[in-house]
Amino acid sequence: MQGLIQGLRSCQEIVELAVVKNSRGRISIDRKNMFSRFGCVNSSGTMEMEEKGLENMTVADVLMTKGEENIGSWLWCRINDNVDDAMKNMAEHNIGSLVVLKPGQQQHIAGIITERDYLRKIIGQGRSPKYTRVGEIMTDEKKLITVKSDTSILQAMQLMTDNHIRHVPVIDGRVVGMVSIVDVVRAVVEQQNG
Repeated sequence: MQGLIQGLRSCQEIVELAVVKNSRGRISIDRKNMFSRFGCVNSSGTMEMEEKGLENMTVADVLMTKGEENIGSWLWCRINDNVDDAMKNMAEHNIGSLVVLKPGQQQHIAGIITERDYLRKIIGQGRSPKYTRVGEIMTDEKKLITVKSDTSILQAMQLMTDNHIRHVPVIDGRVVGMVSIVDVVRAVVEQQNG
């Protein structure tokens, strides 16, 4: 799990270093720095593109590329669930966070639980995940950062970078999905390649 977290943190750092907005409203993407760790560098190194290309891409577009089967009840857990079950759910579905819902209200959000919460508040403090409730270690709804499906991918990237987060719930009156920094980077790469 630590390797996964280091990889995601590394991915976020790559985006922070590689995407720079200049004074002319253009985004300069240093592809050499961005992709060198992934082995897909081409000889041109740096590429400039109009901001409008990515600015028109929304979080909804990213969710659609993830597929309808990737939006479901496994994206969330309840505040009273034990942390062990939440982490097993995340591992089973290869995801790094879950939206936490209040009991009895299927779509009322209480917060979010992430791998980082688990590392810092369970492993780091020597607590038992079987006897700790999700509500004890989650990020509370008052501190929760969310986006709407019509949020631009650039706004989502900026929000994630500025707040040092890797997962953002997508809320349109109800939970419609989750976007990760990996999803955002993948969208940027696909936009540039296509």
